[in-house]
Amino acid sequence: MPDPATERGQNRDGFGPDLAEVFGPSQNDGGPELVQLLTPEGERVHHPEFDMDFSADQLRGFYRDMVLTRRIDTEATALQRHGELGIWAQLLGQEAAQIGAGRALRPQDYVFPTYREHGVAYCKGIDPLKLLGLFRGVDHGNWDPAEFNFGLYTIVIGAQTLHATGYAMGMQRDGVVGTGDPERDAAVVAHFGDGASSQGDVNEAFIFAASYNAPVVFFCQNNQWAISEPIERQTRIPLYQRALGFGFPGVRVDGNDVMATYAVTQAALQRARDGQGPTFVEAYTYRMGAHTTTDDPTRYRLSDDVESWKLKDPIARVEAYLRRNGLIDTDFIDDLKKEADELGAHLREGCKSMPDPTAMQMFDHVYADMPEELVTQRDGFAAYLETFEDATHGGGR
Repeated sequence: MPDPATERGQNRDGFGPDLAEVFGPSQNDGGPELVQLLTPEGERVHHPEFDMDFSADQLRGFYRDMVLTRRIDTEATALQRHGELGIWAQLLGQEAAQIGAGRALRPQDYVFPTYREHGVAYCKGIDPLKLLGLFRGVDHGNWDPAEFNFGLYTIVIGAQTLHATGYAMGMQRDGVVGTGDPERDAAVVAHFGDGASSQGDVNEAFIFAASYNAPVVFFCQNNQWAISEPIERQTRIPLYQRALGFGFPGVRVDGNDVMATYAVTQAALQRARDGQGPTFVEAYTYRMGAHTTTDDPTRYRLSDDVESWKLKDPIARVEAYLRRNGLIDTDFIDDLKKEADELGAHLREGCKSMPDPTAMQMFDHVYADMPEELVTQRDGFAAYLETFEDATHGGGR
């Protein structure tokens, strides 16, 4: 017997057209609107709007960046499994989205990350060892945001989009947008995931960015899962199409294609620097690992889906292209493996040698000028700690 809801052109929830009817079977691959320059098989293709040429050095650089970024992720995951980190947010499978977006930045551009932008941090010159302190619980992020133009990791889902929009509005008032000087004009990138797109903060950021024509690129890594919630339960339309409702353009790019991601992000950033306002970039990718190391994705997704996405691996497709065109050789691969091994050793040794914080450090870096009430609390806590030291000095407790 036919389903009445289906006969009415509605899905089984009764909320409108069935997604399969609207987008067709290609929706599982990002749909026909997906911007792609390199296929999963490593074949170069072209796009009428975002096509561009890449030098051999650029492509080798993209490949190196992604290999090293994956090694950072692998080492940090292993460190967590050995009890050296409290938690780790994996990026396995999202290397192209992050390296493509990260390498499109100019030094003066500012990034507001979530807690998973390890590849973008690497592109901004941050020692990946500094990322581990937060996940080890010994600091809140051990880098200077002003030095790298890269904000501290944001744990509150979606909050960084408002920070990014406000910062971008400040850039307008500082006169570093639309001047025509490539050394001066700047833009902001706000990174977030598909799950964060359901947060009120993100939608409020869209409203402010559109209203004030803020020079911000909203870069969404749609990895298909908001922890255990699939994208199909989060939206009835492709995420990038939401931008039109707020009054600025959106584009969906193959997030496993580092060439396309670079080209699209570069165009969006230039548009922002020129004073033409915000852009929404949806990097259509897949979280091949767990949400974090506390998550078990086998409880809510099919292994067949993971296996199908492995065939779209962002590193493998670039390697296939480079090998096919004679742009890398055995020496290059061997040297890169050695570099990755050295990076892994640096992370293991550095993580284990991080000093534990003192109890008094909780009062540091809270206020530039500490209020009297907090001074009183700090001094009282210090006096309390000294009683234990006195007891120890006096022969123990």
